[in-house]
Amino acid sequence: MILKQLCDIVNGSISHDPGRLIDYQYAFASDLMSDVLRFHMDNAILVTGLSTIQTVRTAEMSNIPCIVVARGKQISHEMIALASENHIALVSSPLTVFEISGKLYMNGIKPVY
Repeated sequence: MILKQLCDIVNGSISHDPGRLIDYQYAFASDLMSDVLRFHMDNAILVTGLSTIQTVRTAEMSNIPCIVVARGKQISHEMIALASENHIALVSSPLTVFEISGKLYMNGIKPVY
């Protein structure tokens, strides 16, 4: 699944597109960043309700190329700047973490574990 397809599925808007064509195959949903840090996740989407700079830092450390921020939360300029430095896509969705996870799963995205 590419970034445009992801946005269509989750009714999302792209806050940052690093311009890399990545085929996302996995997703991990969590608001607890310590859980995210347990895994190295290539080609994965992080679905979270946390709209903080630490979310981007966590994605960087776990090699996550895409973050979907749920519940229509705003993505800050600081998040965009850090995501840009690290080539991480940022998407904002009005849906809940639960809804996003279900839609991704129904469209062929696999869980990380």
